[in-house]
Amino acid sequence: MLNDMEHIHREILDRRRNNRGLPPYRAKLIPEVTEILAQYFAHIRPGAVVSGVRRVGGGASKEQFFFTLSQDGKDEPFLLRMDPRSAITETDREREFVLLKAMQGIVPVPEPVWVDAKGAFFPQAAAIMRVVGGVTKPSLSGVKVSGLGTWLGPDLRLKLRDQFLDYLVAIHAYDWKSANLPGYDVPDADPKQAARWSFNYWAEMWRVDEGATRPVIALAEQWLADNLPDTAELVMTHGDYRTGNYLFDEESGQITALLDWELARIGDFHEDLGWVLMKVFGTIDADGTFRASDLFEREEFIREYERRSGRTVNRKTLHYYDVMSSWKTTVIVAANGLAAARSQHNHQDVLLTFLAATAPMFADDLVRLLSQGDNQ
Repeated sequence: MLNDMEHIHREILDRRRNNRGLPPYRAKLIPEVTEILAQYFAHIRPGAVVSGVRRVGGGASKEQFFFTLSQDGKDEPFLLRMDPRSAITETDREREFVLLKAMQGIVPVPEPVWVDAKGAFFPQAAAIMRVVGGVTKPSLSGVKVSGLGTWLGPDLRLKLRDQFLDYLVAIHAYDWKSANLPGYDVPDADPKQAARWSFNYWAEMWRVDEGATRPVIALAEQWLADNLPDTAELVMTHGDYRTGNYLFDEESGQITALLDWELARIGDFHEDLGWVLMKVFGTIDADGTFRASDLFEREEFIREYERRSGRTVNRKTLHYYDVMSSWKTTVIVAANGLAAARSQHNHQDVLLTFLAATAPMFADDLVRLLSQGDNQ
């Protein structure tokens, strides 16, 4: 059943394979992006003028640009998110666009306005959304990859923590059965299908991008294949929920937008919990206290999630997704990111190569998790 996965994931894998032999990708210059946007809006919004195009920092998986669109005396700020040829996480622009539309009014998210899912106007698939104010980390936190060990401090932590958890609960409570979500398959053939879909996709990603042979990765993959858990309830998952993937107002501490919905899927809520609780996204105080996303201690987070959601966290299932999270992140940095950098198919090849150096940290996590069994 290795081919059992969402149809969009099969398409993504095929695209990844087919792109491997293509020439190097060159990041677009500001004048080029300005001209592309001008031609696009001449087609869909005649008379609108594009100005102020500037590249947004970060973005290991997308090229991002702020720009202003002016028409009838009104200036509107927008954000363009455009795929490179290959990314550290290969995703689908239309799928994310659909979910962002659906989440309007449910949780704070950017408003998606236009999408070019097949790259008819843009060099690669692209989406445009309205700009939302806020930052992903404190302004005094220094230069580091957003979300990796971000220290918020006690004041911001107090302001952000309840919002962070309540919005995750709201996502998991979303009535996806009543929604129109084209592009999202439902893993309901059997209780293990939700876990199998996720496992199969990332296992195949490792093979497509020729991850180096590593005993601990082979051991983790076999363990994950042998221990697929049942999913008692299917929910909408975010897929990459953590500090660094939301915007907040630094003065008030108000979360203004939840970002990066590219890995969202209908699946097991434990998968999101395992991701939130990863050590790489948290902080460790001098006394050894670990806080997930610098917001909650592990047991506190689990307890509060149960209280606010009304669900019971199955510790054995959570352990499975703890292991999967560290394994999946290894696939992302040590196979996907390196392959994109090696093929020169990404505008952030230096960053992707740097992130590959974190693979031993995830390998260490895998050794720890696989050694301890289900005992948390």
